[in-house]
Amino acid sequence: MDGKHPNQYDKRPKRRKDKDNPYELFSVGIDTPTARYYIRFKDGQGVEHCLEIKKSLFDTLDAFELEDLSHLNEVDNHFERSELTEAALHERAFAVSPPIEAIVSHKIEREELHKAIQSLPVLQRRRLILYYFGEMTYEQIADIEKCSYPAARRSVLSAIDNLKKILK
Repeated sequence: MDGKHPNQYDKRPKRRKDKDNPYELFSVGIDTPTARYYIRFKDGQGVEHCLEIKKSLFDTLDAFELEDLSHLNEVDNHFERSELTEAALHERAFAVSPPIEAIVSHKIEREELHKAIQSLPVLQRRRLILYYFGEMTYEQIADIEKCSYPAARRSVLSAIDNLKKILK
């Protein structure tokens, strides 16, 4: 490219390419009468080349790129990305789902626990959530809450005692 080309590059969206795609297409001055079309690629020795090509060849390669992209999307949508071993397939086929009673019971218990947590005083609830759900230590909670280690610990233990009373 000699610098005389208009500074309007092609407006085609960037496309995902197959890792084995050996070339890149682009155009310059697409909205002008002097549009130019290029292909960039590396040869067998790894030397990069950029050649001007005719519009008809550009259109053909562009259509091929679109077909390739369509194929890549189809593969992604219809095939699993990981290889499954025979053992994994066997495990999937014979996986036993828990009985419906266990699922319902577990859900009810979770709902009761969440209601009980919501009924705790704000300070206890916040520190309990940080400890169990935020996976923080008493020291970290004390830093965040700007309180002492014993105060953070005492709040969490009080929250647990209150939950036991509520859930009995």
